[in-house]
Amino acid sequence: MSDLEFGLDTFGDVPEDDAGEPVSHAAAIRQVVREAVLADDLGVDVIALGEHHRPEYSVSTPETVLAGIATRTSRIRLASGVTVLSSDDPVRVFQRFATVDALSNGRAEVILGRGSFTESFPLFGYDLRDYDKLFEEKIELFAKLLEERPVTWSGSVRAPLANADVFPKTESGRLNTWVGVGGSPQSVVRTAHYGFPLMLAIIGGDPERFAPYIDLYRRAAEQFGTTAHPVGMHSPGFIADTDEQAKELFWPHYRVMRDRIGKLRGWPPIRREEFDSEVAHGSLYIGSPQTVAHRMAHAIRSLGVGRFDLIYTAGAQPVSARMRAVELYGSKVIPMVRDILAG
Repeated sequence: MSDLEFGLDTFGDVPEDDAGEPVSHAAAIRQVVREAVLADDLGVDVIALGEHHRPEYSVSTPETVLAGIATRTSRIRLASGVTVLSSDDPVRVFQRFATVDALSNGRAEVILGRGSFTESFPLFGYDLRDYDKLFEEKIELFAKLLEERPVTWSGSVRAPLANADVFPKTESGRLNTWVGVGGSPQSVVRTAHYGFPLMLAIIGGDPERFAPYIDLYRRAAEQFGTTAHPVGMHSPGFIADTDEQAKELFWPHYRVMRDRIGKLRGWPPIRREEFDSEVAHGSLYIGSPQTVAHRMAHAIRSLGVGRFDLIYTAGAQPVSARMRAVELYGSKVIPMVRDILAG
């Protein structure tokens, strides 16, 4: 699997300093840039920044942070993970990412999604009752914008466009665009309809349960006559020098974050037994480099994906531990996974 790619994902979780105090949102953003620079130095293929509008996260405009990263890196690709297209304007999304593409000499990627959080909808004046329609119409417009020719379009969620030309153009003539999907068959089929690469958010349970979605994507692409690209997956995890150290660094902060979100969604508080089971058998890739590499290789082989992105922050893990996690991922985990899969 020589074409296999590896990425790191973060929402810019606000970390603690090594004295145990949370840093500012501004410091958290600068920390993400430092981690991206380290990932670039280590040969990681992609850094993906997710859009959120909550106090625990610092990244609300991924493309702005990616623009900063672009000027300090040379090879790593710069992605969103995801851009909530439903509550944004497709023209502005295209323009912002085309600008990142220019600053980075063609390294920009946008991963479009409907969003698993809903804070952006009231924040920007959208009605959640239009959740599906907003995404359906806006992805249709975005697909037209990617052709980089004058666009004529009309729908019900924004003003129509009549022969509108949008700038800047990309040097390659095509902005690399994925769609992030959390498990909706309709979303998988829509992705295939437009011929976009599919990124699966696998954040819990046995990853193999997503195999039918990959099969659906390929079958739908064949029926639509579009291209079935290599599928990507992104899942949470954390790496330290030993299994026990990784779990103890991750668990207390993860529990706070998970229960805060769970309270809003009606989930019961997470128990340590559930966490340990997810680490052992599910979609939390936590442990030493050897442990994480073997579990990643198993998931990649089982699903036949072409890209694995590790969501390496989930809560307020200390800054020094985050840097070590990035270092171990790039210097040890990725080479190990490649060796296991080549064996």
